[in-house]
Amino acid sequence: MAAQKPVRHSVHVKKGDTVQVIAGKDKGTVGEVLQVFPKTSRVLVKGVNLRTKHVKPRQEGESGQIVVEEASIHSSNVQLYSTTQKVASRVAYTFTEDGRKVRKLKKTGEIID
Repeated sequence: MAAQKPVRHSVHVKKGDTVQVIAGKDKGTVGEVLQVFPKTSRVLVKGVNLRTKHVKPRQEGESGQIVVEEASIHSSNVQLYSTTQKVASRVAYTFTEDGRKVRKLKKTGEIID
């Protein structure tokens, strides 16, 4: 049995983007993308999908901890968010005059990068 090559999905958000969650228990929450996982089409958003993790003490004399950390959510559950217009929008890909491919918000026409 040959090992299958992992599939890389195209994700419409990048690290550092401001996004709004459009589905799930954190619907409406705005946060920054901390990490993108293209192989699974998932993103890690600051302050979204928080999970509690109980950590055992590592060294003698150290006490255990309860750590709250973000878990990833699917990229289809987030939309890019315009901080100036305060609105979430889908993404369009266009070319500038100098031939550079950029992302643009469909609702506002704002160029992201």
